[in-house]
Amino acid sequence: MNAWGDHTMSRWKALPAELDPRVRQLLVRMRRLKDHSGLSVRRLAARTGYSPKSWERYLGGRSLPPREAVEALARIGGDDPTRLLALHEVAVEAWGNPRGGTAVPETAVDGTALPEPEILSAEPGGGGTRSLSLRVALVAGAVALVLAVSSAVLVAMRLMDHGGGTAQEKTTTVTLSAGTSAPSYTCRVKQVDGGWYAGNSRTRNATVGYGDSGPAVAEVQCLLRRAGISPGGIDGMFGPLTQGAVKAFQRQARLDVDGVVGPHTWKALRG
Repeated sequence: MNAWGDHTMSRWKALPAELDPRVRQLLVRMRRLKDHSGLSVRRLAARTGYSPKSWERYLGGRSLPPREAVEALARIGGDDPTRLLALHEVAVEAWGNPRGGTAVPETAVDGTALPEPEILSAEPGGGGTRSLSLRVALVAGAVALVLAVSSAVLVAMRLMDHGGGTAQEKTTTVTLSAGTSAPSYTCRVKQVDGGWYAGNSRTRNATVGYGDSGPAVAEVQCLLRRAGISPGGIDGMFGPLTQGAVKAFQRQARLDVDGVVGPHTWKALRG
């Protein structure tokens, strides 16, 4: 007769004497659930995705079962998983694993490391949820890795002026850090052909106003700073500080004070 108890509790082998009572309580409960299910060890393995050898180690007290195996057995045996998982958490602490979590390393009662549990592939109508979870976790990890790498690279962007009909292009390198897509701008102000340029945009007639963003706004901010008027940070965002600085510059240049950078304000900023 199979000593692994496809019948009653009297058929089970005695649990190791050195087991902590809290671990023993969990295993006794698991054995009863297994008996109640009427499943053999092989059929239990097919339903849960863990191999027969793994279940023999778990139910024999030679290794502590992982959380997922305990939960699967509870559902198969018609028991509330919450109660059995509570016993499992107590057993984990007694077993000497401070993490007490979902990935309990298999060790023998004497502390000797055991092989990883053998996980079977999913079968139609069976308990292949663990295999599916592993596949989902691997896919999610790969996607996260791709996103992290793509957000850390240097992106070469070709920026075209907003207006004027003449397309003047400038290649600007912006740095994207993980978790953000906001480019960082710098002011490299120099005079070219009698006009001042900060290296972000070469436009002379694009209309830029409150709520706009991008390299043209960063260019305005740099040129305002060159004129001695602070727009706040050089962030390419046309907010209240930038708008106030534009109005101050327009008053200084005797222009219409509307807080909008158009051809006349560009000419004064460039000049």
